[in-house]
Amino acid sequence: MAEETDFPNILRIGELIMLLTADVGNTNIKLGIYNGDELRFKLRFSTDTSKTSDELAVELYTFFQIYHIDTARISASIISSVVPKITQPLTEAIRVVTGAKSLVVGPGLKTGMELRIDRPETLGGDIVCGCVGALEKYGGPVIMIFMGTATVIAFADENRVYRGGAIAPGVGISLDALTARGALLPAVDLKAPKSVIRTNTVDCIRSGVMFGTACMLDGMIDRFMAEAGADAKIIATGGLAPQMIANCTHDITFDGNIILDGLNAIYKRNRKL
Repeated sequence: MAEETDFPNILRIGELIMLLTADVGNTNIKLGIYNGDELRFKLRFSTDTSKTSDELAVELYTFFQIYHIDTARISASIISSVVPKITQPLTEAIRVVTGAKSLVVGPGLKTGMELRIDRPETLGGDIVCGCVGALEKYGGPVIMIFMGTATVIAFADENRVYRGGAIAPGVGISLDALTARGALLPAVDLKAPKSVIRTNTVDCIRSGVMFGTACMLDGMIDRFMAEAGADAKIIATGGLAPQMIANCTHDITFDGNIILDGLNAIYKRNRKL
């Protein structure tokens, strides 16, 4: 599913260097194309670990053809992936379609952020990129909330040091488990009811999921700030984030492009001049 389709306009401007960024998640792969610091185009499609590099190449080529993207202008690529099985096939597909070699976020790349945790190599590339993007755009200290398959809350300080975080089940996983294990509980959409105390099962589930998640986020933010001994900017990303943070008491900024922006920033630190 494409989210922006204004890329054809830039083909008439004549830029020579474009960067393709790829954020590979458990559910979706999000692609972004940058000209300098400007995100000019993005799209999202489903993560499918059964696809070969050839199948991914056909899919990428089709997308680029549909949106009239001149792949000859894509001269570089960088990937963040939490799905190892698809990383190499996607890298090869990008090379076939664009001719660009891809950097993969991981040990050995300069990020501009120190990882002061027990095993830095185990931290997901999406978390690294999101925190780097937040530090670049908003400064530190920052609490970064990722709402995807899992809900991850991460903290980076004013010195660009990643201090750690917390992981909870994602909202979708929690809701699926609840309705799957409760024989009489119906599936519901993620829509906040008008009040917390409800009088029917569907709205009661909505209340528990929506307001319960908001309370968890607010409570964790309070605990993060208390432990850090400082106030922090709070940024959230992920498909479910807008609905959830709307019910929080803290001032939370939604940024749907923060991981792609982090990829762009990391590429600039590692490109060969």
